[in-house]
Amino acid sequence: MLKKTSLILTLVTTLYTQTVVANDLDGAWHLRVMDGMEVRKARAILDFNMKKMKLSGFDACNRIGGKLIKNTEHNMTTPQLMSTKMACRGKIFNWVSKRLHETLKEGFDIKEEKKYGIEGITLKSHSHELFFKKMQRD
Repeated sequence: MLKKTSLILTLVTTLYTQTVVANDLDGAWHLRVMDGMEVRKARAILDFNMKKMKLSGFDACNRIGGKLIKNTEHNMTTPQLMSTKMACRGKIFNWVSKRLHETLKEGFDIKEEKKYGIEGITLKSHSHELFFKKMQRD
């Protein structure tokens, strides 16, 4: 019975968790959950351009950008992240900004999955786990 339950759990997890193909990453992604905390109001956004291997966006306080380095098939890093230096509006914005920078500089695994009832991607570094939902363009 335990083996059967384990097999079913593995199958369900595999169905809802897939590695992301580079072309699927292109576009803007809105940060929804960081380290288990809902952070939509911080309005952090990452915009991937996989053809140019560049990342840009907003970290909840400042505009950011940098070159993406592909370490492995599903792991990337942005070691030299550029940022404007505007003041943050509050604690949650500082908290999100700091952890987003740490994740991008540490290197992160990317996987596509359904979490919290939403289709999106998870960026996971040694220190943090970030869940993003793709933004729709009109």
